Amino acid sequence: MPTRADRHLRAVKLAKDCAALGARVRTIHCVTGLPPREIQRLFFTNPQAIPRGRPPASQDWYHSANLLFRADSSIFVATYRRLRITGFSAGDALVGAYRHYQTVCQTPHRISFDRAFDLASHMDGIWIATSSSFSILTCPTCNSEFLAAIGTVPASNVCPFCKLVQRYGTDPRVQSSFPTRPLLDLSGFQQHMVTLHNTNAGDADSRVHSTALPGDKEDPQAKND
Repeated sequence: MPTRADRHLRAVKLAKDCAALGARVRTIHCVTGLPPREIQRLFFTNPQAIPRGRPPASQDWYHSANLLFRADSSIFVATYRRLRITGFSAGDALVGAYRHYQTVCQTPHRISFDRAFDLASHMDGIWIATSSSFSILTCPTCNSEFLAAIGTVPASNVCPFCKLVQRYGTDPRVQSSFPTRPLLDLSGFQQHMVTLHNTNAGDADSRVHSTALPGDKEDPQAKND
C-alpha cells in the first residue's frame, strides 16, 4: 500500500507535469491537492512567470466557440475519455490526453491546458464541476467522436468534423489548420521489392539445380576427379 510520502511524491510529479504544460496554480491545486503556496514555491520561483487572468469557463465558452476550437476540444476530450475508460486516474488522463492533443494538432494550440482541465472537469463532473455537462458522441456519418452537451442527438449537422470537411475547399483557415500531406513516392520502394524478389527467385532456382536428389546418377567424370 502506498505510504503518505509515496502519495505526496506522486502528487508533486503530477504537479510538475501540469506546470510544464502551462497550468495555473489553481488548476494544479485542483488536480493534485497540493497547497497553492507549495506549488508556487516549487514551480513558480519567479512571480512574473505565474499564469494569470480569468480562468476558462467551458460551459459558456464551448457552445459559442468557432468550429476549429470545437474540433480541437473534441480531439482532446475523446482521448481523455478513452484513457479514463482504460483505468487511468483523472489527473494522469488529463496530462496524457493533453500531450497527445499537442502531438496531433497544429501549433499554436488553440486549447490551453487550463481549458483542457475545464473541459475534463465538466466532462466527468469533477474538480471545479459539481455535475457532468458534456458527453462524447459518435457521428453516424463520419464515425468521428465529438464533444456535445448531454442530450444532444448524434447527427452530421452537429458534428464539427463533418462541417470541417464541408468547408475545407472554401475556408483558408480550415486548410491551414489541417494541411493535406503529400502521398509518399513508392516507386523506388516498389522497384526495390521487384529486384529483391527476382534475386531471391534466382537464388532459389540455383539451389534447386545444384542440390542432388535421392536417385540421381553420379557423374563418373566427377567421381574420377
